[in-house]
Amino acid sequence: MAVLKVKFSKTRRGKLAQVLWILNWISVVTGLIIFSLGLYLKIEIKKRSEFMLSGNIQSVPNMLIAVGTIACIINFFGGKICYDCSDANKFSRWKLFMLPYIICTFFFTFCVFAGAIMCYTMRNELESALYRGLKDALRYYKDTDIPGRCFLKTAIDLLQIEFQCCGNNGFRDWFEIQWISVRYLDMSSKETVDRFKSNVDGKYLLDGVPFSCCNPNSPRPCIQYQITNNSAHYNYDYLSEELNIWIRGCRQALLEYYDNLMHSIGLTVLLVWLFELSVLTGVRYLQTAMQNVLILGDPESESDGWLLENSCRETAKHNFTIIKNLGKINQISTVSGKSDPNMDIPTADYGPDNVPPSSIPTDS
Repeated sequence: MAVLKVKFSKTRRGKLAQVLWILNWISVVTGLIIFSLGLYLKIEIKKRSEFMLSGNIQSVPNMLIAVGTIACIINFFGGKICYDCSDANKFSRWKLFMLPYIICTFFFTFCVFAGAIMCYTMRNELESALYRGLKDALRYYKDTDIPGRCFLKTAIDLLQIEFQCCGNNGFRDWFEIQWISVRYLDMSSKETVDRFKSNVDGKYLLDGVPFSCCNPNSPRPCIQYQITNNSAHYNYDYLSEELNIWIRGCRQALLEYYDNLMHSIGLTVLLVWLFELSVLTGVRYLQTAMQNVLILGDPESESDGWLLENSCRETAKHNFTIIKNLGKINQISTVSGKSDPNMDIPTADYGPDNVPPSSIPTDS
């Protein structure tokens, strides 16, 4: 029994073909939207790639770019097919092509759905990449005179100012690394030398942060050095008073930014998937309805259209049988009563080998 069978008159078939023609052209636009979103996400990730360790992060934007490109191509041809399918005579040219086209489109819509899901499942990979990338970037903050790293100081300062953040997990991350270059330290000062010696790793550590961690909205001047020393500042208590530097870590700030971006993209792609699924459903109805018109042989008659010719169970069983038998195509049947076809070559009942010796003439 056919699944979701609908009866179509000639007028309804024509209207369905025209609507699908319009929807396919709209789908070309949605394909461009997916492509643009993937390209935008790729650029946004690339802009801050120095704060991320390379991994599978680019797989999501690459997937969206590929899906958007394929969507434009498939729906462009789909519009042409639907336009021709309004006429039974023109449909005969696409008759053999329609079912493979629908199957390919079905798998394509699955890829669109997969792209939407990937946008929601990217958080863990992104968080791991940001954690390790920012940790290395902060460590190289002081290397302003080393090629390949000299840009990191500016990049981190701009990041902390733009996203109103400080450090990787927070401002205390700066206490654990030497972020001031030796070239800017007075090595003749006893205080500087003692600070180097007081650290096991021989680093110049202090309870201070770069200027880019300062909150310009604070009413008092920025306290970026000796943050944990109450006596170094007038009327100051770092435990009870709100600090005038950014408290939030840059990893959390970037993670929230990309989360919001990917959730918005994922929702858009999910809506496009639902739209593509509705177009695919309409194309399937049109294909089956027009195919039944050719079987009836009367272009003016009513015809049935359906999603599946048989029930879901029967269709799945039939497809499973086809897949199961694919591996047996080249096998030789050993069923009882049959043998190797190469061994069953019939022999002729005439010729020199089959003539009795007595019948062979001899020279007298």
